[in-house]
Amino acid sequence: MFIAELIARIKFWRTSDRLGPDMPLTHWRLHFKSKMLKLCKKKFLHFASTAEFRPGAYAIGCSKISIGERVVVRPGTHFHGVAANLDKSIIIEDDVLLGSGIHIYVGNHAYDNPDLLIIEQGHSECKPVILKKGCWIGANVVLLPGVTIGEHTVVGSGAVVTKSLPDRVVAGGVPAKIIKNIGPKSDSQNRDT
Repeated sequence: MFIAELIARIKFWRTSDRLGPDMPLTHWRLHFKSKMLKLCKKKFLHFASTAEFRPGAYAIGCSKISIGERVVVRPGTHFHGVAANLDKSIIIEDDVLLGSGIHIYVGNHAYDNPDLLIIEQGHSECKPVILKKGCWIGANVVLLPGVTIGEHTVVGSGAVVTKSLPDRVVAGGVPAKIIKNIGPKSDSQNRDT
């Protein structure tokens, strides 16, 4: 009995479309940059050569997740990218800053029928989550299905983002709301840099 269970578990670890501490046959590779890059380039839809996926992070549905240049996925982060109806479920563009413990979900449990237990109702339609170039997502932020975070937008730690945010704003809270705009550099600032 145990041998059959062990064989099944090893097969799952080798073939599953996920990464994380619960996948010991692959998780150890995340501790070594060359092994991490090779594994992530194989697992993810796209994984840039300058990106990092650190030990302690999770990704489910890797084959539908795209991670751009200079993106570091930190410990405690969870990407839930399983989506039968999407070719790309989570898109993280170049130069996105990610804090630790971020959760990104592309789907949710259905709960419309009060006569059925929620566990028996399946899931709602999945919607992609997109993080545009240069945005910054603070620690422990939750991004819900269908959200796009604009270029150079900042989402404060602990926020729950339920709706898309435009370019160049600061947002925070539960649910996240725009706190202020971040305008482009003025002409005098551009000359000084």
